[in-house]
Amino acid sequence: MTHDVAEKPGTMDNDIAPDDAPDSAAALASLIPPLDQTAILLDIDGTLLDFAPTPREVWVPPELAVTLKQLHARSNGALALVSGRSLNDIDLIFAPDLFPAIGGHGAEMRLQPDSEAVATHSPPLDKELKRRLAAIAKLSPGILLEDKGYSLALHYRLAPAAEKAIYEAVSLIRAELPNAPIEVLPGKSVCEIKHAGFTKASGVRELMTQEPFKGRRPFFIGDDVTDETVFAIMPDYNGLAFSVGRRALGVAGQFGTPDDVREFLAHLIDGKGT
Repeated sequence: MTHDVAEKPGTMDNDIAPDDAPDSAAALASLIPPLDQTAILLDIDGTLLDFAPTPREVWVPPELAVTLKQLHARSNGALALVSGRSLNDIDLIFAPDLFPAIGGHGAEMRLQPDSEAVATHSPPLDKELKRRLAAIAKLSPGILLEDKGYSLALHYRLAPAAEKAIYEAVSLIRAELPNAPIEVLPGKSVCEIKHAGFTKASGVRELMTQEPFKGRRPFFIGDDVTDETVFAIMPDYNGLAFSVGRRALGVAGQFGTPDDVREFLAHLIDGKGT
């Protein structure tokens, strides 16, 4: 199974009216049920954390770390990070804190923060395929290669002019390997290639069958194209979706920046009982 990708990625910005304004953190917090009835699902990059020049340079504000720990406790453990990053990378970013998490766009999941039990749903990318994709980074200085195990990402935040060349090179490799079970995920200044057959949404669906998430009303906050799959399934759980930076289709509200998301989460601590 393969998925076609356009030569140059689209964005969700086309869905936004020019006069769309973010909603207030307090107003969005008022939509959330009591925390003991809620499943809290959070994307990381561009949602909880501000973007940095490179993936390794992201920074967790101390007050966010405190807020996440409090929300995890107040929700009786029903808080999970949902990311394209690997679980190992997530843990390094938030160290010494550990949280339930879906990593690798749904490729792996950990329910308990102190557990070594990790469910995996995909083998690592083929080594030869990785080698060919990695060579694309040589197209321009500033293209950063990130090997996530289950996927490979080509970041061009430091080389924006290389965007078209990157996608053309990826399309050429895919044309030469038409039966390779891979898909391409266009993101914010990144082109990511992963195995087909799993997404953040498939990871969330599995998560929602497990305690303490099962039977709760979830809300999910995300900012990128890869988060659209989770936005789309929130109605299946009587849940809510919120976007960051642009008003995506089907969301209940929009945050302007990760700072607004962090303020919203702090409001949940102040205003929601258990």
